[in-house]
Amino acid sequence: MYVLLVLVALWLPNEAIGSFMAPSGTDWPTMLSDQIAIYVLLALGLNVVVGMAGLLDLGYVAFYAVGGYTIASFATKYGWSFWETLLLAILFSALAGVILGAPTLRLRGDYLAIVTLGFGEIVKKTANNSSYVNGPRGIQGIPHPPTLSEFEVFGVQPLKYALLDSRPYYYLLVFLIVLTIIFVKRLEHSRVGRAWASIREDEDAAELMGVPTFKFKLAAFAIGAAIGGSGGVVFAAKQTSINPENFVFLVSALILAGVVLGGSGNMPGVMLGAFVVAWLPERFRGLQDYRMLIFGAALVLMMIFRPEGLWPSRQRKAELAEGTGGMGSMGAEVAGPGAAGATAEVGK
Repeated sequence: MYVLLVLVALWLPNEAIGSFMAPSGTDWPTMLSDQIAIYVLLALGLNVVVGMAGLLDLGYVAFYAVGGYTIASFATKYGWSFWETLLLAILFSALAGVILGAPTLRLRGDYLAIVTLGFGEIVKKTANNSSYVNGPRGIQGIPHPPTLSEFEVFGVQPLKYALLDSRPYYYLLVFLIVLTIIFVKRLEHSRVGRAWASIREDEDAAELMGVPTFKFKLAAFAIGAAIGGSGGVVFAAKQTSINPENFVFLVSALILAGVVLGGSGNMPGVMLGAFVVAWLPERFRGLQDYRMLIFGAALVLMMIFRPEGLWPSRQRKAELAEGTGGMGSMGAEVAGPGAAGATAEVGK
């Protein structure tokens, strides 16, 4: 399945697909690299936190910003290369995840969501008021990744990074997405993944059974943050300039919507959800203000008629049937409509 997904992803920039997937006058490879592939990578990172560990994070854009500002600062001020800053940004983003998680992960549910939302706003406001990163003007002149080779295949030079052709950046994002899938999939089937699943289903029971819940929740935050930071690096290198307005709360909300819409906890579903969330508003851009109305209505209808997502995992569907929702204590207080204890719980 994953090999098939990779082959489809490599074929996506084809002009024949772009003729009906992109609105007229829009470059389809640019749309893929600037919105869709970035959103898929970020959704895979947020899925570690939300889908696997069951922690609601509304400030995920902060880690995206840390990655973007890391390459912007170190590349323009100190002359670091793209690959050096990519590794540094992953470390800085993971550290940011630990800094956020260490004092806050003893909170649960909506309290944790509020704290993460505040962290996202703090990072944006700090960038907006810091002279080191030029405040609201942002940082310009961020260098592109160095060209690794000029070999050509089917009219594309996939390792030559420049301003005019977006396809090499898209292939770079596909490469990062594949690495993320391999890494997270191996974690999912390890002791770490089993610990995350137990925390998501019932944190108190997991702790009573000897699972060090705080340690594993902190690991989920750090891993998710590192993946988000890598996306920020590619975004900044592609755009060559960034400012605080690139990292608004709406980005976090859309990424979270993609995770839930696709099927929280199931990576193919999360990728599909992120694709839909990134693609739909751009595809119907010609409708101007009405496109967001249509997009919002589609999300509402999805949550009514298919709350488990477009492509859920069997475990996620079972959790929803039991009323837990697959997010730990979020939604676990009231049993689902098909559960035996629904009437008793509502009566309480």
